[in-house]
Amino acid sequence: MAMTLDLTDVPTVAAADLAGAMRALIEAGRGAVLLRGLAEEDFDLVQAEFKRRFNGQPQQALAAFVRFRHMVDVFTARRLKSAVLDRGFAIIAPAIAIASSLRLNANRGFNPQQFTMALADASKSNVVTLEPRHSGVIEEAAEQLAA
Repeated sequence: MAMTLDLTDVPTVAAADLAGAMRALIEAGRGAVLLRGLAEEDFDLVQAEFKRRFNGQPQQALAAFVRFRHMVDVFTARRLKSAVLDRGFAIIAPAIAIASSLRLNANRGFNPQQFTMALADASKSNVVTLEPRHSGVIEEAAEQLAA
């Protein structure tokens, strides 16, 4: 039985592989790719990182590269760009986790609405609620320190 590969559906990759490419960009001073997109130098860095990671596995390298490129492209959507501006670098880890496993069509890229909803869900599960501070507690602590 012949094995066929549907090029419109890109296989999932490990989040650590996408994180390695992002780490290489950040170390090179090009960590703002989610805001400005990938430049030619960024492509070269990412390709070199995937070539190093996937020595002898070109299919995995290609899948990781396509997922990384489409992850950067999906952040051109207004809501996602706004989320990057609001949350900063804290958005990178959940975005990489989502990009590694969310369904990806190679012709159309990630669905921006699905990516936004997955990012919101990831943010909700990672939030710790804090009790409001009472000014009386601070005053008591100050009195104890003064005594």
